[in-house]
Amino acid sequence: MRIVVTFFTIGLCALALAQPPSLGTGPLTSLHDSRETHLKNVRQLTFGGQNAEAYWSFDGKRVVFQHMQGGGDADQIYTMRPEGGQRTRVSTGKGRCTCAYFLKNNKEVIFASTHGYSPAIPPEPDRSQGYVWPIYPYYAIYKANADGTNLRPLFPAKIEPGKEIGYNAEATVSPDGKRIIFTSTRDGDLDLYSMKIDGTDLKRLTNRVGYDGGAYFSPDSKKIVWRSSVLADEKAVLDYKRLLKQNLVRPTSMELWVANADGTNPKQVTRNGAANFAPFFTPDGKKLIFASNVDDPKRRTFELYLINIDGTGKERVTHGQQFDSFPMFSPNGKQLLWASNRHGKDHETNIFVADWVK
Repeated sequence: MRIVVTFFTIGLCALALAQPPSLGTGPLTSLHDSRETHLKNVRQLTFGGQNAEAYWSFDGKRVVFQHMQGGGDADQIYTMRPEGGQRTRVSTGKGRCTCAYFLKNNKEVIFASTHGYSPAIPPEPDRSQGYVWPIYPYYAIYKANADGTNLRPLFPAKIEPGKEIGYNAEATVSPDGKRIIFTSTRDGDLDLYSMKIDGTDLKRLTNRVGYDGGAYFSPDSKKIVWRSSVLADEKAVLDYKRLLKQNLVRPTSMELWVANADGTNPKQVTRNGAANFAPFFTPDGKKLIFASNVDDPKRRTFELYLINIDGTGKERVTHGQQFDSFPMFSPNGKQLLWASNRHGKDHETNIFVADWVK
């Protein structure tokens, strides 16, 4: 989904904001803060516009990400070298795109797009009801070669122009290459689903009322982690259902959960009442790295944190002072890729990579 982050707008699948934009502090003016002891040799890969959700190919030779330059355009999907450069657009340039991920073969990517419904950019949400996210009911998941050729719908399998299909996005791929996990409203709520990489064998994984999304697999493909909205009482449940009928969601609080890959044995990891999102397993599968605004009383500054999967041992990783999110470890576990507006110019968000120090 596309939502506002701090001063700017970027496309993303896994962000929760408890407050509308406006920060009093500026971004980190250098690439690296001395307190970021887990990060070494920080490098900036993109320069200009809004760049987010950058994810490695399985062989570590390419990165897929979404980019929006501004000036009335919308997020589109690109690939690039992990050192930056050799940028190639994968998506059509029409509609709005989000949530791209490589398949195990390193030759194809999946991503969500609205272009099958209409080539026009979807309208911004009506925020007269407060700070809300749009859940565009015409996001379909597509598969394409990494150079943009052979583009075809994956889920739903058939797309008709002008016909709403529900929200289908936030897709990621298991490390064993066998399954895709994604978020959909196909059954009337925002839930997690799993399917084979050809779009068959669809299985629903969550069934609680509320927003379940932004899921990723563990390194052994046996577990999943995701963020889930917190609906504290019946009033919150009614507000959620009312907004969902309008294709809107109010991001107030998101907590992290882990479960078996088939959705069984779900367990809550965080319980801090903040906006926790973009969780990714560490290479050993014992911890999570995630973004949160837990340390900002105004809930507007997002940093990266580590936490054990049982909810203990939280440790702060970044000190970017505005927005750090979408962390992903390289296939060999030696580098961390993430999005940040550190060293920002005109409120840009860019992609960064660093050597990971345990």
